[in-house]
Amino acid sequence: METHTKRRVLSGIQPSGKLTIGNYLGALRQWVAEQDTFDCYFCVVDLHAITLPQDPKQLLSKTREVAALYLASGLDPKKVTIFVQSHVPAHAELAWILTCLAPLGWLNRMTQFKDKAAKQNQDSIGAGLLNYPVLMAADILLYQAHAVPVGDDQRQHLEFTRDLAQRFNSLYGETFTIPEAMIPREGARIMGLDNPTAKMSKSESSEHHAVYLLDDPAKVKKTVMRATTDSYSAIKFSDDPERAGIQNLLTIYQTLTNSSRDAIENEFEGRGYGDLKRAVVTQINDLLLPLQARYNQIMGEPDYLDQILAQGAVKATQLAEVTLDNVKSKIGLLARKR
Repeated sequence: METHTKRRVLSGIQPSGKLTIGNYLGALRQWVAEQDTFDCYFCVVDLHAITLPQDPKQLLSKTREVAALYLASGLDPKKVTIFVQSHVPAHAELAWILTCLAPLGWLNRMTQFKDKAAKQNQDSIGAGLLNYPVLMAADILLYQAHAVPVGDDQRQHLEFTRDLAQRFNSLYGETFTIPEAMIPREGARIMGLDNPTAKMSKSESSEHHAVYLLDDPAKVKKTVMRATTDSYSAIKFSDDPERAGIQNLLTIYQTLTNSSRDAIENEFEGRGYGDLKRAVVTQINDLLLPLQARYNQIMGEPDYLDQILAQGAVKATQLAEVTLDNVKSKIGLLARKR
């Protein structure tokens, strides 16, 4: 099992749909904060995306878009490794080895699989959807990651990864680092603006469900001002399900301003929901305008983006193949002479 000077972090986002303010607050913002402290590997997980049907041209376009948004959000390629998952074949190879080790009962218990499968024709559900957690485990274990920044909805998958790593280590000897979850205290779970009882999703088709990172200021304002609230009047943080809409707006505002709950409640004391929404609009647009300017600059320099991803793939491959070769040796696969 490899030792590191810095603790290593691994995470990724699927290139499906449009990245939302929830993706930024729950993931990208945290990644940027980690890049000076940890040895960070961030991938665009395109192999995960194809567990559900994708339009090939759109998948190709979205892969570049997500990579550019990583950079536009503040990730520095001199500090972190940014790459595309499918550019490192070891991900798929380790995933197969771990699939052969993963008990079917473990996979059948995965909540996300049940939720996604329920939305499809049962005869058309691909095996990749069931095996999604195994590929995620391979992503993490390849790099001997100590920690994985995940949202609440990925906790179960990370527990699966930990269990699978411990199972392998028990059978074949110490091989994998057992990863821990990194979940931000605030902003880890941003809810839909049209339905604050469901997590904000980049694949949701509703027009006013989310603010997307590439929305213009007018679209941001229209979406936020239409956000679901309630019939109460006080602007207070609350765990009351009936106040989920206001709680969501306050969570977004708190995460963007880094203010305390008391300070925010004092700021909006005696004011109306419209005041809160306008304040949220201002904070979001203040964030997105410079991010979008940087994104447009990056997309205007395709050779630069290709170079970053190529360099990332080389570095990621070198590290991943050390783990993969060790795994193959442990389970008795004949080494290829090089």
